[in-house]
Amino acid sequence: MPGLVKALVIVAVLALVIVRQFRPSRIDTDRRWWLMPVILAAVALREPDIVDAHHHTASVALLCTELLTGLAIGAGWAWTTRIWAEPDGAVWSRSTKASGAVWGVGIGLRVGLFALGAALGVRQDSSALLLALAATLLVRAGILAWRAQSLHPAAAPTTAYGDPMSRPAGKERV
Repeated sequence: MPGLVKALVIVAVLALVIVRQFRPSRIDTDRRWWLMPVILAAVALREPDIVDAHHHTASVALLCTELLTGLAIGAGWAWTTRIWAEPDGAVWSRSTKASGAVWGVGIGLRVGLFALGAALGVRQDSSALLLALAATLLVRAGILAWRAQSLHPAAAPTTAYGDPMSRPAGKERV
C-alpha cells in the first residue's frame, strides 16, 4: 500500500475512532471487539519496510517504544472512559476530558519518537504507527469489555419507603 494511502487510512481511522468515542456508545461484550485491531495489525505487518535495514537496532528500538506507547495510551484511554449500565442491562461508554488528555499526550509522544528517529537517520514507515494504533485499540477494547462484564444493571426505581410493589392510590375517606 503506498505511503500516502496508508497515511490517509491512519488519519481516517483515528478521526472515526476519536469522534465516535466522545459520544455515548453501547458496549457489546459478545461481539468481536478484537477484529478491527487485528485487521489493522495484519495490514501493518504485511509491509516489508517496517524495520529499517540500515539502522536495524535503532529501528527495532523505536518500533518497540512505539508499541509500548500504544499499549499505554490504550490502557489510559480505557481507564479514563466512563462506563455505566442501564436498567435493561445495556452497558454504555463515553470518553471524558481525561481521555482527550491521554490522546494529546500520546500524540505528543509519537511526534517525539518520530523526531528522534529522524534525528538518528532511521527511515520510518507508517506501518509502525498503524501497528501501534492497532495495539491501542486492542488494549482499550479489551479493558472496556472486561470492565463492562463487571457492571450490574442499575436498580429499578422503587416506591416510597422502599416498598418494591407499586399499589394503586385509593381514595381517602374522612
